[in-house]
Amino acid sequence: MESIIMDMIEAFKGLGYFGIMLALTFEFVPAELVLPLAGFWVYEGDMNLYLAIFAGSIGGVLGPLTLYALGRYGGRPIVLKFGKYFLVKEDHIDKADHFFEKHGGSVAFFGRFIPGVRTAISIPCGMTKMNIWKFIVYTYAAMFPVTSVYVYLGYKLGPQWEKAGAIFGQYANLLLIPIAIIIIWMIVKARKTKQRIS
Repeated sequence: MESIIMDMIEAFKGLGYFGIMLALTFEFVPAELVLPLAGFWVYEGDMNLYLAIFAGSIGGVLGPLTLYALGRYGGRPIVLKFGKYFLVKEDHIDKADHFFEKHGGSVAFFGRFIPGVRTAISIPCGMTKMNIWKFIVYTYAAMFPVTSVYVYLGYKLGPQWEKAGAIFGQYANLLLIPIAIIIIWMIVKARKTKQRIS
């Protein structure tokens, strides 16, 4: 199965930055493979680092949007029936539902950093008809630092890009928590500024 996915990713390379976005639209194609490989393509001189990160971040929003739409327009029965095609199991949905009930719409951001929740969290966002633009902004804010780290690791590792996943897993919290705090601070500051203006 992994060799088939790798063949697909290599085929997407021919589409350039659009290919990165397209690959990440399919939830069954692991970002842990696509993004470091995109970094390797940067290492080889085939792509620009910043454009690869941007394309990866956009693709990281398009994939969750498909699950958001599934939840919004299909509801739980459709999700349970077709979720397996997006590698989403019923216990993932249950965890995501519970997390959503506890934390509200901000889970579109925070949920991306929690294993077992990060993929399925888009579904309750859709089922509760969360504002789609808020969902997109929160998801992009979460995906941008993750994407940046993965692509950069692939770039720095070069031919050993496959080690990026293990390195990311080992240092994820050290890398992402400070970034998440900065982003949260920026969101809170923007809200306060908006409230003062209005």
